[in-house]
Amino acid sequence: MSHHRISFPFLLSLIISVALLGACGSSTEQKQSETATADSTQVKSAQKTILFFGNSLTAGYGIDPEDAFAGLVQARLDSLGKDYRVINGGLSGETTAGGLSRLDWFLEEEPFIFVLELGGNDGLRGILPSESKSNLLAIIDKVRAKYPNTTIILAGMQIPPNMGQEYTEEFKAIYPAVAAEKNVTLIPFLLEGVAGNPDLNLPDGIHPTEEGHKIVFETVWKTLEGLI
Repeated sequence: MSHHRISFPFLLSLIISVALLGACGSSTEQKQSETATADSTQVKSAQKTILFFGNSLTAGYGIDPEDAFAGLVQARLDSLGKDYRVINGGLSGETTAGGLSRLDWFLEEEPFIFVLELGGNDGLRGILPSESKSNLLAIIDKVRAKYPNTTIILAGMQIPPNMGQEYTEEFKAIYPAVAAEKNVTLIPFLLEGVAGNPDLNLPDGIHPTEEGHKIVFETVWKTLEGLI
């Protein structure tokens, strides 16, 4: 076997060449990465956003967020090839007053559809229906003032008669009244077919199970489907 000696100048030249090629490759990769990032940003900005703004019902209390009705909406949109992004703005324990105070943070970008699901905690706490109604009206006004073209959907809510029948009826009447006054789309009762059924709710009797959320999703989808 013959042995070929590699001279030091040749070796040095080879190392420099490889280094230069590596630098060129790195520069090319960086440019490709920057282009991909720019393309991704354009795609993101082209997506229409559906913002679900609510309490623990929206957040999916007790289950995985993707199994809550908002997550199921995203899954359905994806399966249909629709270029929409769902934002889950649900916060457990949220009242209409709390929602009004944190709304600005969620309005940094324009939602194509804004689904308002608040009030249930007001009812459970015995907050005056007139106060809850005032807050819901203010939330709608704030969304409209910033984004006049956003479609607003109001999710109606009902509560058990713990606070007395008069309060229960007055609370129930908030939602159709707000929808009529502000000319927004109304889902009459978000928990239709779910509320009061122990098989579809967690042990607390208030929050839907995964199966319950599938029914809530169908209720929401009936309204959304015609808007996308």
